[in-house]
Amino acid sequence: MPDQLFEYAVVRVVPRVEREEFVNIGVILYCPKQKFLKAIVSIDEARIAAFAPGLDIDCLKDNVKSFEKIAHGAPDAGPIAKLDIASRFRWLTATRSTVVQSSKVHPGLCKDAELTLRRLFIQLVG
Repeated sequence: MPDQLFEYAVVRVVPRVEREEFVNIGVILYCPKQKFLKAIVSIDEARIAAFAPGLDIDCLKDNVKSFEKIAHGAPDAGPIAKLDIASRFRWLTATRSTVVQSSKVHPGLCKDAELTLRRLFIQLVG
């Protein structure tokens, strides 16, 4: 299979939006040819607590779970999850001023979107 275009963004925790400081917690990857959209997110509670004392971790977990469910198109994830795959990716990566944000979208080429997502997660989140 030839290399196929994909797009990805990094999911970030931005506890104080005005300071623009963040911690990477996940990656969202979209590959149209493979009909692939998935988010992998992991919250290191100790790291987040050290970075943002007082941040409501349970609320953060709920917000992050919503990202994953929308990417997957889960039936219980609300109206956004019912959109087509491209629209869900665009919604997930839209600029927002909230605690959970995504980076700008970056392109790349891959043969296997799942493998590429996992590699990016390891590289960018650790």
